[in-house]
This record gives sequence, C-alpha cells and structure tokens, in this order.
Amino acid sequence: MCSYLPASEKGDSTENCDPNSLLSNGTKTALECKPITEKPHTEAPAESSACTSESVEETEECEIPEQIEFTVVFNKNKHDITFAYDAPVLDLKAHLERICQVPQHAQKLIIKGMARNDQTLRQAGVVKGGKVMLVGSKMDDILAVKSVPKEILEEKASSGQSSKEPLCVQKIHRKVLDKGIPPDAMPGLKGVKEPLPPVPLSGMLNKHGGKVRLTFKPEQDQLWLGTKERTEKLAMTSIKSITSEPIKDHEEYHIMGLQLGPTEASRYWVYWVPAQYIEAIKDAVLGVWQFF
Repeated sequence: MCSYLPASEKGDSTENCDPNSLLSNGTKTALECKPITEKPHTEAPAESSACTSESVEETEECEIPEQIEFTVVFNKNKHDITFAYDAPVLDLKAHLERICQVPQHAQKLIIKGMARNDQTLRQAGVVKGGKVMLVGSKMDDILAVKSVPKEILEEKASSGQSSKEPLCVQKIHRKVLDKGIPPDAMPGLKGVKEPLPPVPLSGMLNKHGGKVRLTFKPEQDQLWLGTKERTEKLAMTSIKSITSEPIKDHEEYHIMGLQLGPTEASRYWVYWVPAQYIEAIKDAVLGVWQFF
C-alpha cells in the first residue's frame, strides 16, 4: 500500500498515480508511482543574430574608393576612363594595356609632365574631365621593329657595306664630319647621362651639312626637326628605331639616325649630338620598349 502525505507536507512535487488503481472506497492501491518531472525551458543564445547584425553594420561602414573621370588620348583616339583617384599610375597602365594593347612597361603617361609609376593619380595631377596623353607602341609594332626588313639586308649586300663598319668612317658621313665641330654646338660630355634640357637641342647638322634643331613635344607625341628652311613635325610613333655611335676622336658627340621607314635611305641622320643626351632622346621617342 502506498503511503501518501498531504500536498502541504510533500511540497509541490506531488506524485501522480495511475487512475485505474482507485478502489471502490476511493483509496489507492500499492502501485509504484513515479514523479513527473519537467525539463526547464532554456532559450537559445542570440549570438547568431547579434553576429549577423554586426556583420551588416561592418558592411555598411566599408568605404568606397573615390573615383575620378577623365579622358585618355592615344593615337588620336579618345577613351573615357573612370578609375580610383588614389590608385597608383602603374595600375592605370595595366588597365590601359587591355584597352589600347600597349604594354604597360612601354607606356608613358603625360599629365603634368611625365607621370611616375609610384605616384597616385591624384599626385600626378589628374583632374575631373581632364586629359591624359598615352605615348607608346603596340606589341605588334614592337615586334615588327625587332625584325630587320628584307630591303635593308639587300641594300647592304649590294653596296658591300659591313654591318660592323663604324659610321664615322663611311663616305656618306665623312663629308659632314670632316667640316669639324660646329662653332655653336652644345657642349658634349663623354660617359655621362643627363635628362633632356628644357630647351631644344641645337647646333647640330643634317646630312646636307645644314643646321638642325630637335624640339621634343611629349604632350603632343611629336618630335620637331627644325632647319633653316622649315620645321618637320614627326609623330614619335612613326620613328621605328634610333641608331647612334660615338664620333671617332670626338666621343663626347654622336652620329644619330632616326629610322623613319623600312630602308637605309629612310634614316634621318643628325651629327654632333651631345653624348649625354643620347639615352634621354631614345627614351623620350621610343619609350622603355626599346630594350625589349
């Protein structure tokens, strides 16, 4: 027989028995009665929702880089560009390589003078709605220059000229060099490399013995050849290569040939070019791709 205590004595944890155990007199049989227990209800932590909320807030706080709109001019073609204002110039060159097919290492960007790769667009002077000049040659043009035209080989073979023969001893050049250094020639420096001066290079001679002046216009992608008679404006991209060689006994000056066409006859020869400016001339006209 189960012994039951009043609820007041047993507390709140009252045992429930099977209802079939009731006798006719209302007493309970000696059945095993098991207490019914309830598991406490626990709420799930709200960490995930809190984390999601924080993630959203962080996303909303991300800053979008400032953009700048400008125009890039290449070979008389204009390209409207929108780019990160504080991105380096080198990144812009990589972007322009895909658009203009000019290798980024062969590009020169003229903004306020020559832009350096480590400058940002902001530092280089790009302004909204402004223009950026792209100077350079496409890869197809670079590869074409590397191959020697058949006409040049045939011309050398027929004339019996040796490719190793110094320019200064060839008859075509001796008639100019024998006149000596022009009295108004700019001072030449042997074994020195200097950037181009802010003024035109003057005091030099062409193959006819006439005075010639070189004026560089990078913002227009042009090289001006000035003589007493006229000034010829050459697109820098039309100059396929540059040949130069020190003048014997006057190594502070060079003979320089601008390749304007496929044959030897297409070269424009300039004499008594100061040696310290040769590399700067090549870089200004041909760009870095001259070393490919």
